[in-house]
Amino acid sequence: MALVLIMAAAIWGLGWAMKAPIRTRLIMLGLLFLAVIGLHLLLPDGHPVRAATGGSAAPWLLLVGGAALVLIYRQGLLMLRARADRAQAARASEAPASGPFSAAELERYARHITLREIGGPGQRKLKAARVLVVGAGGLGSPALLYLAAAGVGRIGIIDHDDVDLSNLQRQVIHTDAAQGMPKVFSAQDRMAALNPHVEILPYHRALTAGIAPDLFADYDLILDGTDSFTTRDLINRAAVATGVPVISGAISAWEGQVTLFDPAHGAPCMACIFPQAPAPGQAATCSETGVIGALPGIIGSLMAAEAIKHITGAGTGLKGRMLIFDALYAETRIIAVKRNPDCPVCGG
Repeated sequence: MALVLIMAAAIWGLGWAMKAPIRTRLIMLGLLFLAVIGLHLLLPDGHPVRAATGGSAAPWLLLVGGAALVLIYRQGLLMLRARADRAQAARASEAPASGPFSAAELERYARHITLREIGGPGQRKLKAARVLVVGAGGLGSPALLYLAAAGVGRIGIIDHDDVDLSNLQRQVIHTDAAQGMPKVFSAQDRMAALNPHVEILPYHRALTAGIAPDLFADYDLILDGTDSFTTRDLINRAAVATGVPVISGAISAWEGQVTLFDPAHGAPCMACIFPQAPAPGQAATCSETGVIGALPGIIGSLMAAEAIKHITGAGTGLKGRMLIFDALYAETRIIAVKRNPDCPVCGG
């Protein structure tokens, strides 16, 4: 047996010295072992050649079988690695890109590109846009999903809250399994699953006056989906200071409203219309009055639609107008809103 192993080592060493490919050296070793096995099968027991090569074919058969299993296993690993590399390359081709649209993006946004009011130029504007959504709750849920689906290039989400069971009646971006999870990360997961071509930046923290101006300055448009007058006032002041327009939505029970605050371009700010906080009991939250589950879906979708229109320049937006929707009586009306030249926030 030692003789055969010495011959095998000699073949491998000679092949290495001659710089023969590994595949060629393996073939030569295979032929050697097959010859030895053949001799054991053909020669009678006790033959000197059989005695010099181990006395039996069994160990050589086991050796060759083991080597074959190793080679098959190695080949399988190579095939799996190649498949993983192809899958990774495919995912990379679908990753967010700042350059031209990929083939997958063109197919994904085909219905937008077909629209005369949006087209290719509008879709490029969406891809280049930066939108911050304040609140990943009832209004933020549909707005975030539709902004991601529309291909808005960068979407920020700021919310300090976690997903609660009571949210799931209306906050459709979250799932039952996400209970206890920060809303911004739950929303990020759903948005990324919907569209891997957009960049999503979650901010799991409360919006404060200290961070709002710098944060808003990184975005082109703010969507306010909060339900607190104090937070809305903070958003309004920071937006006025940075010159960033705000699409504001609000809901209560069966009624919702949407408007665009943009004093830098002639529209009022929130303080022009609501200069003071409402008296106690006049602006109850959804937890106090209740809310029909589909209403934030309607108003949040309208906010997303207005954001898309604002970014692309399509149609007529809600600058200087407020849309009010009454779900209980299926009525919609629009009222004009004007900037107050004496507004304590944007006046002067």
